[in-house]
Amino acid sequence: MSLNILLLEDVHGSADDVLLALPGAEISRLKHAPSRIELQALLADVQLMGLRSRTPLDAQILAHAPRLRAVGAYCTGTNNIDLAAAAARGVAVFNGPFSNTRSVAELVIGHAIELLRRIPERHAAARRGQWLKDARGSNEVRGKTLGIVGYGKIGTQTGLLAEAIGMRVLFHDVEARLPLGNAAVAGSLEALLREADAVTLHVPQTDHTRGLIDATRLAQMKPGAVLINLARGHAVDIAALHEALRSGYLRGAAIDVFPSEPASPAEEFQSPLRGLDNVILTPHIGGSTAEAQRNLGLEVSQKLRDYLLHGAVRGSVNLPELGVGPVRGPARLVHLHHDRPGVMSSLNGLLAQAGFNVTQLHLETEAGMGVAVVDVNRPLDPGTLAAVRGIDGAVGAFVALGVPG
Repeated sequence: MSLNILLLEDVHGSADDVLLALPGAEISRLKHAPSRIELQALLADVQLMGLRSRTPLDAQILAHAPRLRAVGAYCTGTNNIDLAAAAARGVAVFNGPFSNTRSVAELVIGHAIELLRRIPERHAAARRGQWLKDARGSNEVRGKTLGIVGYGKIGTQTGLLAEAIGMRVLFHDVEARLPLGNAAVAGSLEALLREADAVTLHVPQTDHTRGLIDATRLAQMKPGAVLINLARGHAVDIAALHEALRSGYLRGAAIDVFPSEPASPAEEFQSPLRGLDNVILTPHIGGSTAEAQRNLGLEVSQKLRDYLLHGAVRGSVNLPELGVGPVRGPARLVHLHHDRPGVMSSLNGLLAQAGFNVTQLHLETEAGMGVAVVDVNRPLDPGTLAAVRGIDGAVGAFVALGVPG
């Protein structure tokens, strides 16, 4: 029996070797992000799907994918996926939060050096035939302060790289974080902005971070400082940033993400920042290196493989984490359900009534969802599988591919 896999947006080829190890795997690939109509037509028989940040996956589109079991987001963010709608349909979603941290951190440091040396302005002038050979407003990064807003995986690695080239590191996070190296916690976001020579954002997209750096926050920054945003487009008020740069209050900025981005290379990129020489503009490529894309292909595909083969849930963004041991029996059932009283009782009762003996059970619940991995003493027949899918509170069930069943 075939396992239909659809990979969109030119997912790195490193995914193929991992996914093709799944029994019956057949991979279809697209280089682009399909339109909604095209995507709905493609999903009718797909069981496993891989995408990146430009493909929307909402409840309406998921309704056209009746056989879908899991989605791999070959990127760090999952803002384009309705995670609750996926969980409600029994679709696990996995991403790759670790694979591109180095790539993003390296680019931040490169931007900090270029901005504090006023390279963007000199580059733009040279292309116009002007020769701006002077040292005004040009500084080494050694001894300067890097302010990191959001001290997670990327923020911490950025801080370590900054210290390695002689920068002082301050950070601010809404959660308590353990400083690495010689990094220091800023008393507040305002305190960080007033002290940092370069500010870099590494925050998720939430209501709290929307418009985080607005006109008020920009005015709190040190005159002549620089701003770097490789995180989320909605975190910065672009109009306010344009004014701070145009007026000369800020020395420069490097922006990789925008509130509105082109859906394809054929669509023109629009931004008021295009007219300024003291800005580095890049097309959402902070994590786009060959190394990062290869690592994403491996990391996300391995999570998908382990889920479909063994029922292991590692790093899912919409299901509870669940480690599983070796299978004990001829078949393993993976059962997804709402976490409420009576579901597991109904599942165990149905299996017992059908003559199945449970030889091993793994169960984890979190945020209203439950995952049960049940080993049984004989292969599951289609009738029993249909029955466990129909239990009140169930959202999905399948037989793990790594064992016969």
